[in-house]
Amino acid sequence: MGAGRLYAAVAAGGFRRYATYRVATAAGVFTNTCFGIILVYTYLALWDERPHLGGYDQTQAVTYVWLGQCLYATLALQGGGVERELMERIRTGAIAIDLYRPADLQLWWLAGDLGRSLFQLLGRGVIPFAFGALFFPMALPRDVTSWAAFLVALVLAMVVSFGIRYLAALSVFWFLDGMGVSQVLMVTGVFCSGMTLPLNVFPGAFGDVVRALPWAAQLQMPADVLMGEADPLGAYAFQAAWAVALLAAGRLMQSAATRRVVVQGG
Repeated sequence: MGAGRLYAAVAAGGFRRYATYRVATAAGVFTNTCFGIILVYTYLALWDERPHLGGYDQTQAVTYVWLGQCLYATLALQGGGVERELMERIRTGAIAIDLYRPADLQLWWLAGDLGRSLFQLLGRGVIPFAFGALFFPMALPRDVTSWAAFLVALVLAMVVSFGIRYLAALSVFWFLDGMGVSQVLMVTGVFCSGMTLPLNVFPGAFGDVVRALPWAAQLQMPADVLMGEADPLGAYAFQAAWAVALLAAGRLMQSAATRRVVVQGG
């Protein structure tokens, strides 16, 4: 089997694996829809007081909310993707089995996470987004080109998301436990990605900093591309730069970690 077919099979396996959790997926759809309704009315009240806050009008703010609910699990903004399994495999020493596979460790886990992301997008993200479009006014493009541009930004966001979480998972080689790292991922993922509020709302130097961090490539960039608030090529360049930097850092960290495999409890 060629390398491309191998990683495609790993991605397909990741998709099928998460597709088996039907009850959890249905619960996630319900939860994201309920949170979307709550956030929409919160945003509407806020935008009533501050029209065009962050450069968005109310319709764009509503669109941002439902896109966030659509991509919450897709991009594992609070963690919870394959990095949790990887952390556990490192902690128990089962990672040694992975290192013996005739496949690149980073690409193996990236492929599996992309399969997970695709399932979460289709299985958990589409319904809340469609619900929002049906019952609330949203600023959605009508041309295929804009949607295609958004999908490119979304794929890059998936890679950036994996890059962040892969680095966090590899830290367990040194920390020997992933609980603290997972908590940090949860906090930074929700706040720095713009899940709480769009990053363009934050003023001054603080806003400049959070919009320059890799988390901005996850939700803010795809949202702005979808709503025509960002030049797609500029957004892609920002996302691709962070994707390359994170994957390269992960490669270096992986190389250092595998030279000193620490086995705890196994």
